[in-house]
Amino acid sequence: MDAYDSKKIFRLGARGSALSRWQAEHVAKAFETRNPQTKVELRTYTTRGDQNQSVPLPQIGGKGVFTAELQQALYDGDIDFAVHSQKDLPVQDPEGLEIAAVLERENPADVLVSRGGFTLKTLPQGATIGTSSTRRAAQVLSLRPDLKTIDIRGNVDTRIQKALDPSGPYDAIMLAYAGVARLGRLSDVSEIVESSIMLPAPGQGALAVECLRDAPFKHLLRNMNDAKTEIAVRAERAFLAGLGGGCSLPIAAFAHFEGDMLHLKGCVLSKDGAKQIRVEATIAIIDSSFDALSTAEHLGRELAMQAAARGADRLLLPVA
Repeated sequence: MDAYDSKKIFRLGARGSALSRWQAEHVAKAFETRNPQTKVELRTYTTRGDQNQSVPLPQIGGKGVFTAELQQALYDGDIDFAVHSQKDLPVQDPEGLEIAAVLERENPADVLVSRGGFTLKTLPQGATIGTSSTRRAAQVLSLRPDLKTIDIRGNVDTRIQKALDPSGPYDAIMLAYAGVARLGRLSDVSEIVESSIMLPAPGQGALAVECLRDAPFKHLLRNMNDAKTEIAVRAERAFLAGLGGGCSLPIAAFAHFEGDMLHLKGCVLSKDGAKQIRVEATIAIIDSSFDALSTAEHLGRELAMQAAARGADRLLLPVA
């Protein structure tokens, strides 16, 4: 028997927000359920993205803004594995680290929270939407050029409170369905925005478990893995990587299964939403083996090349 099969306590790292703690507790329960000989001890960390809530995320820096401190804790041996929102992770694994498991995905959609009960379609002319995502802002402006988007920071509860404040500057805000659902705040949602209207961020709604690449207990983490979610997210992130993108750029992607067929849609927009390039493709996935992951990544890269050939790289250039 492997020494780690009988280890009693594993240390799990996560951010300290209410949502991050929910995610960590969800992962801990899944790990202990699938590996009943183990226990999980939670350790929380404050990341660079958590420390500065007054500056828009793109200005702080897109790569590792919510993950670097947890990854350093892995390097230092302070924790055995870490949980991240998959969409927060840079597309390239840091040296010596890897994603060992991706849990079954929550609904990846975006939602609208409005104190007036508005939807994107019914918001008044010139209304203001709060979002910290350039992807959401660009798609909102593509749909409704008359609307205004302004930055909003804070945890999920704080942002919802700001949205519902009658004296606040926001007529509505946009959030990920997954975070709102996990914190039991769906009653505040005025619209679930379908992917046919707004594509999500690559990996949105999925939780990723990261560890050292040579960790001897990776097989225990793999017990939590949801193969279809992992394959879909690999395709989405390959699309993002193929365009050289990160979480601060207006790039969206969503992959899902229909039987054995994996469908991937991608979208690249100018930041003002005036221009957009949409691409999509489908491929057969025979099983959940390594070849399936490679096939999904190939699909994502191919779709990125199609988008680039249509001028996506020019849309992503910094505004002078």
